Amino acid sequence: MRLVVALFFAFHAGAAGAGEMFLRLQGSNTIGAKLAPALVEAWMRADGMRGITREERGAEERRVTATDGRGDRIVVDIHAHGSTTAFTALAAGQAELGMSSRPIKGKEVADLAALGNMHSPAAEHVIGLDGIAVIVHPQNRLATLDKATVARIFAGEIRDWAQAGGTAGPIRIYARDDKSGTWDTFKSLVLNELPLAPGAARFESSTELSDRVAQDPGAIGFIGLPYVRQAKALSISEKETAPLAPTAFTVATEDYALARRLYFYLPPNNPHPLARALAEYALSEGGQAVVAQEGFVSQTILAGAMQPAADAPEEYRQLTRGAQRLSLNFRFRAGSPSPDTKALRDAQRLAEFVRRPENMGRHLILCGFSDKEEVIALYSLDLSIQRADRIADLLLNQRVSPLRVRGYGNVVPVAANDNPLGRYKNRRVEVWIR
Repeated sequence: MRLVVALFFAFHAGAAGAGEMFLRLQGSNTIGAKLAPALVEAWMRADGMRGITREERGAEERRVTATDGRGDRIVVDIHAHGSTTAFTALAAGQAELGMSSRPIKGKEVADLAALGNMHSPAAEHVIGLDGIAVIVHPQNRLATLDKATVARIFAGEIRDWAQAGGTAGPIRIYARDDKSGTWDTFKSLVLNELPLAPGAARFESSTELSDRVAQDPGAIGFIGLPYVRQAKALSISEKETAPLAPTAFTVATEDYALARRLYFYLPPNNPHPLARALAEYALSEGGQAVVAQEGFVSQTILAGAMQPAADAPEEYRQLTRGAQRLSLNFRFRAGSPSPDTKALRDAQRLAEFVRRPENMGRHLILCGFSDKEEVIALYSLDLSIQRADRIADLLLNQRVSPLRVRGYGNVVPVAANDNPLGRYKNRRVEVWIR
């Protein structure tokens, strides 16, 4: 990658002034506030740059500079004004890399078509995961809420804590601003068509929102997992599922109801060499360590003890008995055995995990599932088997042979089937190891 950057300098040195190269990141506050600057600095160190400095340049704007091995100055500007601005800035030529805490929308893909297919693996990079935590004051006696109740609270239909099972008192609502990817995700996952309650306090800063909730006994808010700070995060349930707390493991598997992916988007037709180098670093082992250090959930695979649901098929319960669940799920397009853009990188990570010395002699179990609305019951089972087989093929390409490959149709949902994202989460292949 250093050679690519050096060649770019050789042919483009005059574009931004001799001896300087600029990279502009635009988008999500969740990513841009802490994670992006930390990734930039770590990438610069890994590339041998020196004199690394970070400068705050305004509300949600910062600059990181360094000098590379050729003596040239590298300048990275990070503007974190919400995920929507990632795509408007890319379209306007005002950024080389977009940061988003939600997937790109269909209209945005169309608007950016001149830059290439923004849904392609070359464009869309999952750099980590996050859980949207529903937070309350630390002394609020509630520990769990179902997603429907959360929606009614934020829509203003439930105005007193007693109506939600808490101690009587008015509820005060704190929410992210309209440009935030956190808001977009919360609106999609929780509110759906419901409007936000009039009078809700809105914040551009995740930190400020969290701190205000922690100081207000009547408050409720939503925030990215690293910003819980002194507030209390609730366990969340939805139809057909048990309450789950937003932990690193439940977010990594994306089983937690409000888990989400964090993205870098690069124009695939002509990516800026520094943007490509930064994205590649973010996906590396070193980059994922930074993701974890900043309080987000990395894609580094972990093994954890989990019990199958009580209503799971007996064969599934027998197959996974004594095994450990791994902290990733492969996910799929509707009605298709083709996995999403994250799968290829995950297959590589999984193969590397299995080849670790401590995992020698252990074996993988792949369990495929479908959602309840994509196909008739008989084909649903066949499709879940095809999905497990497809992941097995990806692993065989990495010289890893799973011990068992099974499909179970549309049973054991991890999310509600009444919305597109819930169905997407249910179209999955779980990975277990014994």
